[in-house]
Formats: sequence, structure tokens, C-alpha cells
Amino acid sequence: MPAPNTPASQTIPRAQQLTHQALAAIERFSHIEAVSGIVLVIAAIAALLWANLPASIGYEAFWQTRLSLSWGDFSAGASLHYLVNDGLMTIFFLVVGMEIRSEMKDGSLSNLRMATLPVMAAVGGVAVPALVYLFFNAGHESITGWAVPTATDIAFAVGVLALLGKSIPSGVRVFLLALAIIDDIVAVLIIALFYTSSLNPLGAVVAVAGILAVLLFQRMGIANAWLYLIPGVILWAGFAILGVHPTLAGVVLGLMTPVYSRPATERPLAILSKAINELSVHVSERPNHDAVHQPLSQIRQAHRELLAPVKRVQVALHPWVAYGIMPLFALANAGVEIGHLSLDSGSTQAVMAGVFLALVLGKPVGVVLSCLLLVKTRLCQLPDGVEWRGVMLIGLLAGIGFTMSIFIAGLAYSDQSLLGIAKLGVLCASGCAALLGLLWGLGAFVFRAPRAS
Repeated sequence: MPAPNTPASQTIPRAQQLTHQALAAIERFSHIEAVSGIVLVIAAIAALLWANLPASIGYEAFWQTRLSLSWGDFSAGASLHYLVNDGLMTIFFLVVGMEIRSEMKDGSLSNLRMATLPVMAAVGGVAVPALVYLFFNAGHESITGWAVPTATDIAFAVGVLALLGKSIPSGVRVFLLALAIIDDIVAVLIIALFYTSSLNPLGAVVAVAGILAVLLFQRMGIANAWLYLIPGVILWAGFAILGVHPTLAGVVLGLMTPVYSRPATERPLAILSKAINELSVHVSERPNHDAVHQPLSQIRQAHRELLAPVKRVQVALHPWVAYGIMPLFALANAGVEIGHLSLDSGSTQAVMAGVFLALVLGKPVGVVLSCLLLVKTRLCQLPDGVEWRGVMLIGLLAGIGFTMSIFIAGLAYSDQSLLGIAKLGVLCASGCAALLGLLWGLGAFVFRAPRAS
């Protein structure tokens, strides 16, 4: 029997360590939102500076630059702004759809008892801001923007939460994530129901064809995600023709992504076993980077195949969305020429007041009152590790609208002056809500923790 310190006895632990290192990137997935929030802020500041400083190429002129593609008699073109807002943001909504699908399977939306409180908190966090906005904008043409302050930017909010460190209970973060995901569901429904133009029946036919193509691909067992671009583009085109915002095609695809891995798991398990055996041999001899590279690559491949498609695609897309698409959207939409804005008219004043107060005051009031009502009537109870100070923190951070609020504003206002004021209101309110949340978190958790201990 070999001694405990022989290389042979260290083989499996060493192989497990190498495997863990190979898969460490996947484990960082849950922390992406926090860093993404910081990147979003940098992109928004860059957009504001670009839009308000003299430049060789103006902000608006750059994003309205038209790109075209020609092939024989066929020609198609779109502006950079359109490609970002209607093209790349489809991938953002695809990830949103997959997050919702995952939560419905084994997350906060998987059973009624767990979902009731965050669902009702999200409903309150949508209804109260909408009412605040309507109060200020009743009788004005700007009333169409009632949905602008109803959204929550999950990346920005989690980024602020991360700044508070480990003093924040994990239950607070889980509650905030659940509320933000439900908020996304409500935002998607609002866009589909209230910001849709007249419907073209031909678009419905094309969209159904895209959905049927996805189902056919799944039935055939096609696992290559790239091939789903074909029915995805058909579905996107169908929504565009129908008159529904085409980015919602991403939500539909996300909700259709399978949540279970394929039954035939022998192949990835065989690959995994073979790769670990190879690692064992190399480690028992003299391990080096070149020798272990191939088995580690095989372990990564086997791990991807064992993951459910919804998780696998999320892991692949989430960094691109968080660090690429969302900051690019902020750069393309957060640039407001402040010198050209005016608060002289009643409509612009109403938009500014409505958006700002709805996010900064309406959101926390709606979230906290909804939770208070349900808990005091004994219909629900607060999740483990969540106290009322945590609920207040969640309510304040829910007032960070940013990405989704700006997106809805682009659909809600046809008047560019109102759109500019709404964007400025969202940026100011999001910054104020983030600051209030940070100060509350410091006072209620960080500085209080040493005294409590």
C-alpha cells in the first residue's frame, strides 16, 4: 500500500484541482453583474461627455451613420443606433428570457410560496412609480411615457450592492435579483402590450414559422446553438413585420431554451473519465502545461455538454452582454446634449419631475409598502436573512432604472425634446437612487455590523 505522500495518492486530488481551475471561469458567472454595473456607469459618463464636448464627429451624427449591405439587386441598410437598439439588444433580451426560464425551473419563480413576495413587491414597484408619473403628466402629451420609471437595472443595482461588501446578507441579494427579474417580465409585457404599432398579419405568419422552426430543430436534437440563428432571424423579422418590437423575439427564444440536458450523457461522461485518467498519468509523472492542456480542454467540453442548454448558452452569452452589449447601448443612448434641453414648457417639466420622483421615491415606496402589506396581513413572510432594513435597501436600489428605462423612453416619446429630458431624468434619478442606496447600506449594515457583533 503506497504511503500517503506518494505521487500516486496525490493523483486524484491534483486532477480535481486542475479541473476546478479549468472551470473557474464558469463560477465567476454569478459575479458578472456587479462589475458590469461599473462598466455601465463608465459608458454612460463617456456618452454624456461625448455628447456635450466639441468633437470632430458629433455624437448624434456618429450613431446615425448608415451601414448598408448589397448583393446584386438586393440592398439593405440601417443606422448604427438601430443596429444597437433593435439588433444587439435582442441578445440582451435573449439572456433575460433564459434567466426567467431558469428561475421558473428551480429559482425564485419555481413555486408559489417563494415567488409571491418578490412578485408583489415588483408589482408595487411598477404601479406606484407609474401613478407618480401620471400624477405629474396628466393632460400633457408626455403621458405616453408612464412606463419609463417602472424598470430596474439589475446590473447597476447589483453593482451598488457589491460595493457594500459582505455585510449585506445573501438573502437581500437573492431578493433583489428575484425582484429585478420579475421587473424585467413586467417591462417585456408593457413593451409588447402598450408600445406596439398597428399589427400586420403577415408578421404573425413569419413569427409562427420561426417558432415552429425552433421546435423542429429541438425535436431533431440539434445542439449547436449557432444553427438556431436561422429560426431566430426568422422570428426577429416576423416580430418586426408584425409591428411588435423585434427585440422581444429574444425573450421568446430564451423562454423556449430547454432547461434539461439531453438524456444521452454517455459520450460526455466517457470523455470526462478519459480526460481525468490522462491527467492522473501526467500528474503522477512530471506535470507540465502542454501535457495537461488537451485533457483540460476535454473536461471543459464534457462539462458544457452535461449542462442544460439554458445554462450553457447563458454562461456563453452573459459576459458578452454584460461587458459589451449593455455598455454599448449606454454609450449609444445615454448621450444627452444638456445645452440643447429646456425646461420652459409644462410638458418637459412634467417629464423631469415625473421620471425623477417616480424612480427615487415611487420605487422604494411601492416595494416597501407591498411587502409591509403582505407581511402584516400574514399572507407572506420575509425570506430568511432579510430584515426590514434590507427591504428598504432593495426598494432604494430598485429605483435605478437606467438601461431598461432608457430603452422604454426610446419607444414612448416621438418628440426628441421630451426624449432628451426623460433620459436626463433617468440618469439623474438612477444616480440619486444609487447614492441613497449606498448611504442606507453603509448606515444600516456596514457601520452597524461591528456594534451588533
